[in-house]
Amino acid sequence: MSQKTSKILVPTDFTKVADCAMNHAMTVAGRTGAAVFLLHVVDKQSHAEEARHKLEIEVGRARKWNDKVSITPLVRVGSIYEDIGDAAAEVGAGLIIMGTHGMRGMQFITGSRALRVITGSSVPFVVVQERMIKDAGYRNIVVPLDLHKETRQKLTIVAEMAQTFGSKVHLITPKEDDEFLHRQLLNSIKFADQYLSERNIEHVATIAKEDSGDFVKAVIKHAIHIDADMIAIMNLTEGNIFGVLGVPYEQELIANEAMIPVICMNPVETGVGGGWTMQG
Repeated sequence: MSQKTSKILVPTDFTKVADCAMNHAMTVAGRTGAAVFLLHVVDKQSHAEEARHKLEIEVGRARKWNDKVSITPLVRVGSIYEDIGDAAAEVGAGLIIMGTHGMRGMQFITGSRALRVITGSSVPFVVVQERMIKDAGYRNIVVPLDLHKETRQKLTIVAEMAQTFGSKVHLITPKEDDEFLHRQLLNSIKFADQYLSERNIEHVATIAKEDSGDFVKAVIKHAIHIDADMIAIMNLTEGNIFGVLGVPYEQELIANEAMIPVICMNPVETGVGGGWTMQG
């Protein structure tokens, strides 16, 4: 994605869904020249050696997907809630690809404590379920746009993904009967259209039949309809049409029943800025 050597962190708990996250990471890394860091966090030092052995097995399995990608195993002792972000900062990761079991299992994506992993990170997350990445990668990306200027920032990472995989971007906004708000949504579409057009990225815009109250369902329905490979969302901790990042949000989007991967990033104060760069 970035011309710099990029780094992808993959937390694993050695389950099938973590296997899917590794599959996504190896495909993305193969396209971008990224290095992959495979992380497992244990609660006691006495468990570290066993974890290292398991990680070496995982590294061997990952190489079956792509033997040219650099893979580094990492074992950390501590709390998964803190150590994902710390490990990402330590290795200079620009992307975290993580598995979730929906609303069950996987300690670091279920429950309000777990969601602080995403909320507290400046690094974008791709959250996947038990769905391997397609050979062509993320070819259709759904991008919900709302009335918050921060949501435009996700266009930076969407553009990077689209240029990497030759993706088509599907913009979608809620229906808004209020003329002033409707005009604002049209301005968001216009901004996105210009941004993507300047980068020669194929895109199309849709206004949902649903208003803001049912927009999450509309986004998922649209994503299923076009057989989307990814949904891009912005985490706004308050005032977001998707609600505060919490259980309804996770149930409806991150853990959507269609198992469509979700890329989530937190807003930065500087506006859209100069794009997403994975530091090398």
